[in-house]
Amino acid sequence: MHLIALTGGIASGKSTVAKRWAEHGAVVVDADALAREVVEPDSPALAAIVDRFGADVLHDDGSLNRQALGSIVFGDSDARQALNSITHPAISRLAKQRFAAAFDRDPEALIVYDIPLLVESGQPVDKFSAVVTVEADPETRIQRLIEHRNMPRGEAEGRVASQASSADRRAVADFVVDSGAELADTERHADNVWQLLRDQLVSSR
Repeated sequence: MHLIALTGGIASGKSTVAKRWAEHGAVVVDADALAREVVEPDSPALAAIVDRFGADVLHDDGSLNRQALGSIVFGDSDARQALNSITHPAISRLAKQRFAAAFDRDPEALIVYDIPLLVESGQPVDKFSAVVTVEADPETRIQRLIEHRNMPRGEAEGRVASQASSADRRAVADFVVDSGAELADTERHADNVWQLLRDQLVSSR
């Protein structure tokens, strides 16, 4: 199995790269989508979250109130660690199931794990055939959050600052996609790295 980690901070352009690679035939497994799936109503992870943080983190219909939970864990490292200890193992188990299913369908598939918090989660990177980070300078990312998500500047700055630095992500990366310019430039950089990955991984078989 060729498993590629694709990471990058908030508003880095990582989703653009994942979409582009899917167009080239990559099987993309989205960690954020898995994170939503593991806390669906009646799931063991959601029950554990309620036990730890209280029923106020639920909507009236029993679904997770992400905003309420976020207000508890944002800026509180102990609370965030407690949440991660619940969700990360569940996400990891589900991801492994998706990887195995993709491999069963096509043993030669290039599987891309779109995982924003690869560095922050502290998981080993040697399980991946390659690690790719998508990078843009902090001010570009802040402007994207303000313009595309209507986020106040202070909140945008805080979200960017709370994540791993570009240097931390580059330290574990085999390839870097620069997404600081126009969309066409980002897609061209993504295409170039995808071809390098195919040349390296496919030829290694």
